[in-house]
Amino acid sequence: MAVMGRGVVPRDTPLLIADDLGFTRGDGCFDAARVTVVDGRARVDHLDRHLARFRRSASALELPAPDEDDWRVLVDEALDAWDADGEAVLKLVLTRGPEHSDRGVSALLTITAAPDATAARAGVRAATLGRGYASDAFASAPWLLGGVKTLSYAVNVAARREAARRGVDEVVFTSSDGFLLEGPTAGLLVAADDQLWTTPLEGTGVLASVTIEVIMDAARADGVATRFALFRPGDLPDTDGAWLVSAVRGVLPLRELDGVPLPHDPEITARLATAAGF
Repeated sequence: MAVMGRGVVPRDTPLLIADDLGFTRGDGCFDAARVTVVDGRARVDHLDRHLARFRRSASALELPAPDEDDWRVLVDEALDAWDADGEAVLKLVLTRGPEHSDRGVSALLTITAAPDATAARAGVRAATLGRGYASDAFASAPWLLGGVKTLSYAVNVAARREAARRGVDEVVFTSSDGFLLEGPTAGLLVAADDQLWTTPLEGTGVLASVTIEVIMDAARADGVATRFALFRPGDLPDTDGAWLVSAVRGVLPLRELDGVPLPHDPEITARLATAAGF
């Protein structure tokens, strides 16, 4: 753990007081990135992009803009102190701070070992779950905080529990008008017509996926067209494949959705994973 203004602290150090609005109201934002060890040195994948998304989330919540230079220093201090092998998760956290004092925002980060994603990277089975909003519900309602990585994650966690109840690995949220949106902790990527497609951000409330951005940038550099479009579950069997894409877990092929087998090309998956740095 590391705290802005204090640096790295012991993992059992108390960090928040009981009325911190991030704790009591979920009033704050976070971002998460994969940490790997390269040549004996821990590094963060795509840190620039994650800091930019962190800044956008803070702006949407009208929180003070995170100073990227200060966060980089704090991240470097934490990486220097991280000595575990294997993949890990860096989480940056910013809350509005205590409700009944003028201490200001709470800013901290954690690095923790990442769960083993080997099996998921070979393929996952998923079910669709209605999110309760139309696909354009966020276009005229910025107060719904579409595309903001807030600390209010209870729905996302509940969706993961529902996946377990249904006996599947993942869920994909759908809009009330029947379109696929994203997973609770992953974006949706589709290959079709020799192009890569992902869910539009405008109006859908979908979080911009750093890893999908990286993949699509690499695809365009290789001459592959990229597009934004809404797909229905019934569209996927006629595509070249679909993936849930996570900054931490990587590129997860959707092998089945609502009991329907989906196409999977291991060569495409390998290319996408390489482009993402996995």
